[in-house]
Amino acid sequence: MTTIQLYTRLLGYVKPYWRTFALSILGMAVAAATEALLPALLKPMLDGTFVHRDDTIIRWAPIFLLIIFFVRGVASFVGTFAIGWVGNKLVMDLREVMFSKMLSLPTRFFDDHSTGQLISKLTFDVTQVTAAATNVVTVTLRDTIIVIGLMGWLVYLNWKLTMLTLVMIPMIAFIIKFISNRERDASRLTQVAMGDITQVIEESVTAHKVVKLFGGQTYEGARFGEQANWVRRHAMKQVVAGAANVPIVQMVAAIALAIIMYLAIQQARADESTVGGFLSFIAAMLMLTAPAKRIAGVSEFMQRGLAAAESVFELIDTPSEIDAGTAQIERAYGNLSFEHVSLSYMDDERMALQDICLEIPAGQTVALVGASGSGKSTMANLVPRFYLPTSGRITLDGQDLADLTLASLRANIALVSQEVVLFNDTIAANISYGQMRDVPDAEIVAAAQAAHAMEFILEQPEGMNTLVGEKGVRLSGGQRQRLSIARAILKNAPVLILDEATSALDSESERHVQAALETLMQGRTTLVIAHRLSTIEKADRIVVMQKGQIVEMGTHRELMAKNGVYAQLHRIQFEWHDAEKQKLS
Repeated sequence: MTTIQLYTRLLGYVKPYWRTFALSILGMAVAAATEALLPALLKPMLDGTFVHRDDTIIRWAPIFLLIIFFVRGVASFVGTFAIGWVGNKLVMDLREVMFSKMLSLPTRFFDDHSTGQLISKLTFDVTQVTAAATNVVTVTLRDTIIVIGLMGWLVYLNWKLTMLTLVMIPMIAFIIKFISNRERDASRLTQVAMGDITQVIEESVTAHKVVKLFGGQTYEGARFGEQANWVRRHAMKQVVAGAANVPIVQMVAAIALAIIMYLAIQQARADESTVGGFLSFIAAMLMLTAPAKRIAGVSEFMQRGLAAAESVFELIDTPSEIDAGTAQIERAYGNLSFEHVSLSYMDDERMALQDICLEIPAGQTVALVGASGSGKSTMANLVPRFYLPTSGRITLDGQDLADLTLASLRANIALVSQEVVLFNDTIAANISYGQMRDVPDAEIVAAAQAAHAMEFILEQPEGMNTLVGEKGVRLSGGQRQRLSIARAILKNAPVLILDEATSALDSESERHVQAALETLMQGRTTLVIAHRLSTIEKADRIVVMQKGQIVEMGTHRELMAKNGVYAQLHRIQFEWHDAEKQKLS
């Protein structure tokens, strides 16, 4: 995307607030117009008071001066306030668009991007956009008007000398362009470094117990220091470019100004201009340096903003989840079918799943077992379309999942996983999370009772209104899991995915959770992923997987009698379990 295209797109987000933006431009324009009035007032004031001694000019000159500064102050305030309002609205709008986009991105995107980088885009990069979209426009417009006004007055006073100032324009333009390119490159690198430093912070805070227990403070401190130093180095490149820009431009302008002043003095000595005209010309020339300095300095903010805009639009332009389906399914019966399904995560020949064929009748419980990396979770992730099959298809009640809208498909699926996701909200809000309706308290309580959760909820200081903390940190693992089950019970979806829901629990918690799961599984098509084979012996069917393929299928009794892969896994697990018991006894 070219600079013009990028900038035009950025200004498109300002368009809804064009009235306020126009007010800011008007305020800046009025303030800028008063700038040229000061040297213009200087000539008649000096000539009229010290040369001609005109009583009218002596009486009115101070009043005009006060009026000019009053108008300038009001206009400047209006312009600054209006542009600040537009800038903050722009940041808010972009953040909402970015966050909405993040919620619609495919699972694979989050597999490939760090949390820190995404947080940095929403918190840091987007704030850099403001100056490019709003302040740069108004400052450039204001200073351009000032320059035009002052130049117009200089031409009126002495057009020959004024033409000499045009000599420095091409040289200044070249300097600004050269330094601008370096500023944008440095700004891009700063944004990447900010993402890296945010990632280190996020990981260290999330894993603070591991850091403390394994003595990782020094290591994490070194990681943070290294990333902070990269941010500093890239920021200093921006500082150097920005600091060099203004004095170089000023020096070029000063050379031209010095030559012009010398020639103006010679004209004054030859009585070719009045005292007021001479001082007015010199004042206008000196006043040109300030807007020239600001116009030169605006490049720094422009390049920083455009580099940030590239980062922001990169996220906004990322394709959302494919949702090309048009068919709506109300409440499914729950017949699931995998028809020659294969999946490759990367664009290579390594297959996570190979030619999976499996029929799951409505209401049946099917367990997926196998070693880590065998494809169990991958297979389950295809059902809610977190990933799309490379080949083959999956149907629900005979309808291809690809033909269904994501909303209607996922409305029929509930998930309970080992990594329980709870939000820093109340217990009631976590149980009723995602419901597109006002859920009565009685339904929430009924779901909690069915999940065997009411016994510990009643012990909480504020019952259902108790805050669970970030990721449910104020609750035990078993309590968090039961809230997750209560959420699934309240959703009442016909298809249920249990992803190692009891693998990280102690025996007492597992007993409660297992009882809650049995309640949840009744009458639902259930796909169970489990490492503990004892928890799936009652499954209607057990599917054994190896290297992305189904190698065995049957009931627990049938597979044990077959004495194949499942029987071997079962034997190894229980031998290890018996050995652990003997160690403890």
